[in-house]
Formats: sequence, C-alpha cells, structure tokens
Amino acid sequence: MSSATVSTVSFDVPSPHGPRPVSVAYARVGGGEPLLLLHGIGHHWQAWDPVLPVLAAERDVIAIDLPGFGASPALPDGLTHDLPTMNTVLRALCEALGVERPHVAGNSLGGLLALELGREKLARSVTALSPAGFWTPVEKRYAFGVLLAMRQAARRMPLPVVERLSRTAAGRSLLTGTIYARPGRRAPSAVVAETLALAQAEGFSDTLRAGGSVRFVDDVVGVPVTVAWGTKDRLLVRRQGVRAKQVMPRARLVRLPGCGHVPMNDDPALVARVILDGSSGGR
Repeated sequence: MSSATVSTVSFDVPSPHGPRPVSVAYARVGGGEPLLLLHGIGHHWQAWDPVLPVLAAERDVIAIDLPGFGASPALPDGLTHDLPTMNTVLRALCEALGVERPHVAGNSLGGLLALELGREKLARSVTALSPAGFWTPVEKRYAFGVLLAMRQAARRMPLPVVERLSRTAAGRSLLTGTIYARPGRRAPSAVVAETLALAQAEGFSDTLRAGGSVRFVDDVVGVPVTVAWGTKDRLLVRRQGVRAKQVMPRARLVRLPGCGHVPMNDDPALVARVILDGSSGGR
C-alpha cells in the first residue's frame, strides 16, 4: 500500500541474561485509535494489504512483521519464540512506538498472540481470525504437517518457477490454495513475495516448535473479543471456532462465508468490517 510508512523500530527486551536488542519492521497508515495487526506463521505484514485502505480510514493501523518473519530478524540469543516472550516483545514494541493498549487483530498465530495480549490486559479489544490454539491433538498434527510441507515446497522451488506459476490462476492456487479459498484473486506479485517470505522466515522452526505444546484454555476477561472463522478454512477447520466460543463464552463468534484460513484476501470488505466492529469496543 503506497501511502503506508514502512519503518523499523529497535528496542530492548528483558531476558534472564540481561536486556536483548530486538528490531521489528512495520507499516503504519491512517489515523484514529491504534490498531495493531499480527500475521500468521510464515507470512508477513503484507498479508493485510487487502484490508488496509478500509481500516486506515478509521484507525491508526500498525501492521508488523513478527520477529523472524518478513523483514524482522529472528529474536536474539536469550529470547525464545514462545507466548510469554512474545507478550513481552509486543509490549515493548508498543512502548517503543508510543502506543498504549492498542486494539489488536491477528490471524492464525497472530490471532493466538492477540488473544494472549487481551488476556494480559495489553489490548483494548481483540479480533482473532482463525486463531491457533483451539485444536485437538489430531488437528494440530495435521496443521503442523501441512505447514511443514508448505515450507519445504517454498524452500525447494526455484524463484523462476514461483514467478511462472504466479502468472496464472491455477498456479496461484497451487502455491497458496491451502490458505486462500480464492487464490486466483491474489496478485501475482503478492504470491511471489509471500512464497519467498515463507521460504526465508528465520523464526519458522522455533515458532512451530514452541507451538507444539500450546492450547488456549483461559478465558479473556474484561476485554471485548471477536473470533471469526472462514467457512472454507482448510488449515484450522471451522469447528475450532466453536471450541473458542466454549473457552471464551463472552466472545462474539462470526462466520466468514466463503473465506479460507487467511480471509483478508478472500473477502476484504467483510473482514475489514468485522475488525472495525470488533475494535469499536474497549474504549
């Protein structure tokens, strides 16, 4: 998105061995109450491109590359890619950006992180799109297996092949059909960029390893929560949304008809409205 300011912020994060320097790349656009956007594993902040114009009309939008993904380097020695550490990192990031308790929206891994921020009262509101952590052991093994296969394919595929495949709807479906219900709608350049982001993500293995023991079992109290699930999510199947509602009975559960695991590209108008409605509370 051309009007977004793309920058990097550096800050220190406490660790048992003393402060550790962390750098995070982010795009910022719009005005109003702050809205922090968190992408899924292997992705980058550009996953939010389809919804940024609508969100930026009403919010000060900050879309970040999580540490070890996109243009953000992996966490330094002494910091691990687990939930407690990421809570600390995201808290320090907000302080460095001068943002106090933003609204937070996240997808997949980002949805889980958003819910954790809400549980810790570090968010004004939370909108979680197909958040991780509500799986059964079988569903988790399936999802992790698919992610590993996608990562291996992205790393082995030569760039000219990726570029050639991205030029056709069938090729874009082959590259991204697992996460999008309508992969043909994704721009060829975006498909190439996100395939490279998956292949080059320094934090992928450590993040996936840390997620092996994760299951979200605590309610989020005192913070408005919206959980939205695509009806065509092939990675984290939609019945996990029902479990999320059982864990968080106060949460608003929203169906995203025709949307896949990364719904922002499948129906930008609907997803933007769900996020804006979800972030209208918590003031």
